[in-house]
Amino acid sequence: MPSSTDLANGQSIQERYFAEGKCFGCGPANDVGLKIRSFPRAEGLVAEWQPRPEHEAFPDVLCGGIIGTLLDCHSNWTAWWTLRQRDGIERPMTVTASYEVKLRPTPLDRPVALFAEPVDVSGDRVRVEARLESGGRASAECRGLFVRPPKRPAK
Repeated sequence: MPSSTDLANGQSIQERYFAEGKCFGCGPANDVGLKIRSFPRAEGLVAEWQPRPEHEAFPDVLCGGIIGTLLDCHSNWTAWWTLRQRDGIERPMTVTASYEVKLRPTPLDRPVALFAEPVDVSGDRVRVEARLESGGRASAECRGLFVRPPKRPAK
């Protein structure tokens, strides 16, 4: 089973385990998506993402819906990574059961950093706390519950 050091070659978790994924937030194969690239660290996952002009809500301010998507996807991958490390299961699948985001205006003109870590793991459920930072300051925080379903949802 690959370890987090296998991702040191610059390949994100999404690129390694979900290369054909079409999720708007994190799918590497979604040509118009956000393409979040998450990497393991000791406490969870970290990512950096660059907003573009089309992500604007107000002049020079990042859209809150985009921020919510970034935090949801990054937190979801943190839950999956946590369960994968614990159980050794390769199948990239956890789903959002609930999440809450607290926002402050975030500048559009610079990269944002995402940090997420598991705070409680019980069975196939992982509670995650995450934050988005801009210029080294937290501008959004997220708390969520993410669940590994017993099987993939029906098409």
